[in-house]
Amino acid sequence: MAPETQALSTATPPMQDNLSIARQARLWPIEEIAHRLGVPGDAVEPYGRGVAKLDLGALNDLECRPRGRYVVVSAITPTPLGEGKTTTAIGLVQGLQQLGHGATVAIRQPSLGPTLGLKGGAAGGGLSQVVPMERINLHLTGDIHAVTAAHNLLAAMIDNHLHQRRGVDLDPLSVRWSRVLDLNDRALRHIVTGLGGRGDGVTRQSGFEITAASEVMAVLALADSLADLRQRLGRMVVGETRDGESVTADDIGAAGAMTVLLKEAIKPNLLQTLEHAPALIHAGPFGNIAHGNSSIVADRFGIHGSDYLVTEAGFGADMGAERFFNIKCRSSGLTPDTAVLVVTVRALKYHSGRHTVRPGHPLPSALQDESPQDVQAGASNLIKQIDNIRAHGITPVVAINAFPTDYPSEHAIIRDIAAAAGVRAAVSTHVRDGGAGALELAEAVAEAADAGSDFGFLYPDALPLADKIERIATRIYGADGIELAPQARQQLEAFQAQGHGHLPVCIAKSHLSLSADPTLLGAPTGWLLPVREVRLSAGAGFVYALCGDIRTMPGLSAEPAASRIDIDDDGEIVGLF
Repeated sequence: MAPETQALSTATPPMQDNLSIARQARLWPIEEIAHRLGVPGDAVEPYGRGVAKLDLGALNDLECRPRGRYVVVSAITPTPLGEGKTTTAIGLVQGLQQLGHGATVAIRQPSLGPTLGLKGGAAGGGLSQVVPMERINLHLTGDIHAVTAAHNLLAAMIDNHLHQRRGVDLDPLSVRWSRVLDLNDRALRHIVTGLGGRGDGVTRQSGFEITAASEVMAVLALADSLADLRQRLGRMVVGETRDGESVTADDIGAAGAMTVLLKEAIKPNLLQTLEHAPALIHAGPFGNIAHGNSSIVADRFGIHGSDYLVTEAGFGADMGAERFFNIKCRSSGLTPDTAVLVVTVRALKYHSGRHTVRPGHPLPSALQDESPQDVQAGASNLIKQIDNIRAHGITPVVAINAFPTDYPSEHAIIRDIAAAAGVRAAVSTHVRDGGAGALELAEAVAEAADAGSDFGFLYPDALPLADKIERIATRIYGADGIELAPQARQQLEAFQAQGHGHLPVCIAKSHLSLSADPTLLGAPTGWLLPVREVRLSAGAGFVYALCGDIRTMPGLSAEPAASRIDIDDDGEIVGLF
């Protein structure tokens, strides 16, 4: 085979695993990283080596500084393995730093469910990681546990309220506040509580969700101060009275104590990349269930402390990026300057429909063979996701996240697709080469940010809720329309009548397809979005629509991986995140 047609893996020796690379990193003092961000030392609260929390009081002085460029990293519809948005965001920041810019990355905090399951950790990979990697993936500063405690405190107070029969007349059959746990445990999805004697509470059906799906997590990510957090928690609706009136966490008397449990968790966590760029890791709402974006307070630190703030939105541009634009930016008042759309050769081959990718199983060998034709056959998804970003007045940069099994001919096809769509494209080898491998991408992003944007929301506040759902379904997903279940129609009408019609909507659906059916790849047409149920997330400030078959999304998804992580004889963690 001629050298120009060889896979990229022939050019370099195999890399070390992520954990080995992370352990070899030489960490800078966290105070020095804070200094790069413009945060004074008295606002830095160390949480062990290489980790700190930032006092929100420092924002008052920081926000007097000029605002940096705001960049969101999204992707095409991923394979079940993910396409590297987090590594790309980290590599891009390191590339911008190598170009002489001050740059900060803001990403979500990993849940233990995926970390101990099939997906693994979320601290990046190769030479584009945030460190200390083990701390990030295993508890970090305990924020997610604080969310778990706050959520379950409200659940306990609801059950006590029902047991004591005091105060507001809460209807037990209307309660929809479950409990949460930050682990995968399918046996807890549906449970019965209150079994036992008279003193053991009211017997009723309930269940567990994973903590990242909690409305408390969404509230933590969207609150802009401790006072705002308190107000949002108080507004959360837990059920109705027997007369059909909403019952909130304030009505139960729980919101104050919940806020106390979260008073440290609202402070962003500061860490560093392998090349010592500031990294803000804070809040972790899932991208297929919740709004899929890290916290507003972290973004406020980064955007006023750097020339560029790069943040990452969960799953494809139809999921996390749509919510970034229409939910997070609505809450924060911050507007993005440009976006990055991550694409991989393997994902486009997957969207051709000619290959099967299963989590926990090796990639099929045919997927790794040179085939520009398969890449072209899957191009419809990339073209649609470019259009989805443009629907918000943003022209994205296509980042080709290079894998060792890629071929130059396959990258050339992606460049041609991007050029035909009128957008910039860059190959990035940040996993293998760190910031040096992301220089082309960094230059393209800087050019796109300088060119500016014409950012706008997909829908106005005044549009009725059902019409907002339909606009997302038709304009972003490519559906012909929506199909409202009778229950969903009644709920939407009730929320509209109660004065919640101005809220944005958050649609929970499969992240593996633009449609609600994970088996429909590419850019499917001729389908309707089935809306099964609609809920009010008054604390988060959006209406939540559950669409399609999402049995594994609100519950505790997937299986734990029994032997992937362990402790060796010296007490060191072993296993690949």
